[in-house]
Amino acid sequence: MKTEIVQINLLLAWLWILLGFVSGMALGMFFHGESWLGGYASFKRRMYRLGHISFFGLGAVNLLFCLTVQIFLLAGPLVHFASLAFITGAIAMPVCCVAMAHFPKAHLIFAVPVISLIIGGVLTLMEAIKL
Repeated sequence: MKTEIVQINLLLAWLWILLGFVSGMALGMFFHGESWLGGYASFKRRMYRLGHISFFGLGAVNLLFCLTVQIFLLAGPLVHFASLAFITGAIAMPVCCVAMAHFPKAHLIFAVPVISLIIGGVLTLMEAIKL
């Protein structure tokens, strides 16, 4: 079984969890400022928080994908494409969140991470159902 690509999911998972901690620390250093990033309820600040949380969530998704592949011994081209889709979604989501914070009219860019993650989920489910 080729596991190299899945190992990237595992490394990305832990890197994303670490970036979740670091970005949380960075955001936490400024959250006390009522007008920081336009205030607590501002669109810009909400997008930064969403980017921060996406590190944890998509780190967990990549970790669960890696464990699923290893536990169920999944292999093949669909697993490879699912792996790439989860990696793409994880990288694109926080980038899109920050881009959206500064360019709200670019909201269609969210299609990239969302479609990537849906594809990864569907392909993984298809492979798991074959068991």
